[in-house]
Amino acid sequence: MPLVTRVTDLIGRTPLFELARTATGTRLLLKLETFNPTGTAKIRMAREMVLDAERRGLLEVGGHIIESTSGNTGLGLAVVAAERGYRFTAVVDHHACKDKLRAMRAMGAELVYVADAGDDSLATSAREDLAEAMAAAEGGAYFTEQHNNDANAVGYHPVADELLADVERVDILLSAVGTGGSLFGTATRLRQLGHVPYVVGVEPEGSIAFGGEGGPYWQSGTGTPPGASIGTAVDYALLDEGVKVTDTDAFATARAVAAKLGLLIGGSAGGSVHAALVRLEQFPPGSTVVTLVCDGGEKYLDTVFDDTWMAERDLLDPAAERAVGAMLDRWSPALAGANLVAAR
Repeated sequence: MPLVTRVTDLIGRTPLFELARTATGTRLLLKLETFNPTGTAKIRMAREMVLDAERRGLLEVGGHIIESTSGNTGLGLAVVAAERGYRFTAVVDHHACKDKLRAMRAMGAELVYVADAGDDSLATSAREDLAEAMAAAEGGAYFTEQHNNDANAVGYHPVADELLADVERVDILLSAVGTGGSLFGTATRLRQLGHVPYVVGVEPEGSIAFGGEGGPYWQSGTGTPPGASIGTAVDYALLDEGVKVTDTDAFATARAVAAKLGLLIGGSAGGSVHAALVRLEQFPPGSTVVTLVCDGGEKYLDTVFDDTWMAERDLLDPAAERAVGAMLDRWSPALAGANLVAAR
């Protein structure tokens, strides 16, 4: 790593982790975006949205950035705003992880809540409406509008370059869909480089991007809740398959991966990993399957990894955790040696 002078210079070049390998040679690789500053992939697109606004003359020197965020995009924008001398206001709800909100405030962001304290329901639509109204009311303020900003997906193009620097090919690209930028931005760039992966999008049960009436869910920073608009970054032309994962299975997977391997991943990443593991043997032999792990579990110690919080919401499922653990015991290269020793 070279000597750098800005936090954003540390973005990218994140590692690949081989989580599973089947007897037929199919591998599940995790792109650990938790190694980015702020511990999330979304700082990639936060930087690109700001640079794009500067190129187009939409941000004045010392200007004001406004965004609706569940946390990770806000963390990225807080870093970029601090570096480039902008004021940043994050429109948030209490559904967001408390540590994300604390970190944004620590980096100088102003937080504006759309719900009263104690109301921890997801309020994506209300957040976006308020952010848009605030920007319109203040001349010169810029609403980055991550769900409908073309620079969002462009910010993830380097992910494809990094993947192909580490592996010969990506056969299946399977990942969570929130704004859609990470999955479809990566898929777009892979196509530009001559690689056409089978693209699987994953959303929580209750999200409406892949159909259905929708309902409440607890997976943070992903999916499209009822009442919210599906963003323009969700490119259905690139999508081969959309699947839904329950909160229970997503969180059980994150908890099992942590307990078995010491790797902390977030709840939405747990959903993607679950979707990949349960069908890993169904993919063509020798496939390289890549999942983007957009953030780490350290931000969810008081939710996904807290038994009391989980039990209060009827999300705690030891049987589901054991089922994921059994798949990891069977396929994880990291556990292979331990399993051989235990069998002696």
